[in-house]
Amino acid sequence: MTLWIRDAADSYCTHISSLLLQLTYTLNYLVRQVTDFETNVVSVERLKEYSEVPSEASWVNEQKRPAPDWPARGGVELRGFQTRYRPGLELVLKGVSCQIKGGEKIGIVGRTGAGKSSLSLALFRLIEATGGAILVDGINIADMGLHDLRARLTILPQDPVLFSGSLRFNLDPFGQYDDVALWRALQQAYLHEFVQGLPGDLSYECGEGGLNLSVGQRQLVCLARTLLRKTRILVLDEATAAVDMETDALIQATVRHAFSTCTILTIAHRLNTIMDYDRILVMDSGTVREFDTPANLLTKPNSAFAAMLRDAGLA
Repeated sequence: MTLWIRDAADSYCTHISSLLLQLTYTLNYLVRQVTDFETNVVSVERLKEYSEVPSEASWVNEQKRPAPDWPARGGVELRGFQTRYRPGLELVLKGVSCQIKGGEKIGIVGRTGAGKSSLSLALFRLIEATGGAILVDGINIADMGLHDLRARLTILPQDPVLFSGSLRFNLDPFGQYDDVALWRALQQAYLHEFVQGLPGDLSYECGEGGLNLSVGQRQLVCLARTLLRKTRILVLDEATAAVDMETDALIQATVRHAFSTCTILTIAHRLNTIMDYDRILVMDSGTVREFDTPANLLTKPNSAFAAMLRDAGLA
């Protein structure tokens, strides 16, 4: 009898141990499944968040389409313009008012956070106005569709953007220009010899984001793309920050020659590149502090522009 009880107890203990081991495995599996579920739910949360993001304005406003040759002069006027990056944040542009004539070369300068890049974003309506207006050749850009607006402006950004594809595709994504125009633009951008030495020249694959080109070369490709489009208004957002001084001087000379009749708004990285511009717009904390010719600003003893030149060792 005692032997039977002992065998039964051993069998029971063995069964309990087996159940405990299975329970440990089951709990580990349960924790892993819960973790995987939480990870997958993140995708659902992101989809829900993106679905609730407010959409941009319509691409085309049939009631407010500009003329085919708009902008003919390239005049830009800001009337008490205000904007912020999203509701609840402080204004980044606080009632900016200025008038830029067609064909003028305007240098935009200011300390970090002064609102220089915000001004260019507002011109392309990447951030919408919360007050005031921007008029181009007398037309409020807030009334027209985004495609009609952005197709008539050109920007050469600080960070060069290239697409995965051939060099020809990066220069002319919509196939609007022939090879003669492409090579002319490359020559003006000082890339003619470099592209001729590439395998396949214009058919050369740039790779994802143009990673097989240097930052300076990518910037020159963007310059060539800008030279092809040549709209009446050109925005240079510290476009030469990634190139050396000599190449910067060549690019500035090309821009002045190719866009001699266009309105140029340059957010300056190097102050010496805008000394021969028509006027200088000095931004400070989202407002216009000074707006005058370089010569007049340098003659004023308390000029912020003159102080910036002294700090840079240029005056």
